[in-house]
Amino acid sequence: MTPLFVLIVVTVTLRAVGAAGVRRLRSWPAALRGGLAAMFVVTGGSHFVGMREDLISMVPPALPEPGLLVTLTGVLELAGAVGLLWSRTAPWAAAGLSVLLVAMFPANVYAALAGLTLGGAPAMALLPRTLLQVVFLAATLTVLAPHLRRWRTTRRRAGALAQS
Repeated sequence: MTPLFVLIVVTVTLRAVGAAGVRRLRSWPAALRGGLAAMFVVTGGSHFVGMREDLISMVPPALPEPGLLVTLTGVLELAGAVGLLWSRTAPWAAAGLSVLLVAMFPANVYAALAGLTLGGAPAMALLPRTLLQVVFLAATLTVLAPHLRRWRTTRRRAGALAQS
């Protein structure tokens, strides 16, 4: 639940800073990018410090090199967090993190169904974990959505100009 707490607290705090006059943080999407970045720093960092062994145990047995996969996903989460902070790379980072959330979900399913312990406590049950993953995915897609709309509009205009 720590990642959800970080996402909410940082997003709301950044939005409050925006409301207090920091122009770059006046919109919810900008604040959400910061909240997601903080969340992915926390989750990506846990791939190296604190929970590494637990995360390795979550990798389904059918996948090779669990340690390498945990390292790779941790690096990708940290890189995505950095990418979210720069407006030019934010859509790419949000898209990549969305794919990563989907790709890593089987590890959460395995942890729940195998009854693993994480940090000394039982892994979160599958239904709440799935709902939590949906919240994280919705957040990354919320960052990506305006960029996709702009891209589609630009493509339509370019197509209309080419036909005239």
